Amino acid sequence: MSKIKKLTEQDVNPETLSGQTLAYLGDAVYETFIRKHLIRGGVVRPQVLQRDATHYVSAKAQAGLVMKLIDDGLLSEKEQGIFKRGRNAKTYTKAKHTQLRTYQFSTGFECLIGYLNLAGQDERVAELARWCIKTVEDGGLADYEFE
Repeated sequence: MSKIKKLTEQDVNPETLSGQTLAYLGDAVYETFIRKHLIRGGVVRPQVLQRDATHYVSAKAQAGLVMKLIDDGLLSEKEQGIFKRGRNAKTYTKAKHTQLRTYQFSTGFECLIGYLNLAGQDERVAELARWCIKTVEDGGLADYEFE
């Protein structure tokens, strides 16, 4: 059995991290927010949780959400720059059954969430996540179809 290196946590400046690294964190942060929302809403069967979560966390949904956030003027210039950093990050993989453009936009969305989380802007993350939930549940992505 291999030994796992013990890590000492340290403060990390999100400005120094790659878009892909920030997206890795942002994916988990946003998904956790959505899972809590669904469970608190009474969805408790894992099979149903997984199905319902895709309406919020799929690459297609995230790409549409970030475009609507930008179009509605809800992201600051700095936040738009962080999104673009993630969107433009070099990648050698993409999600199954997803066009590259959709994957890039969803990576930008996740990068923004990861950046804000590492920067300690938890209230902003929650604000954006609540907006995303409301937008999905109100059918607000109809004009933002990807693929």
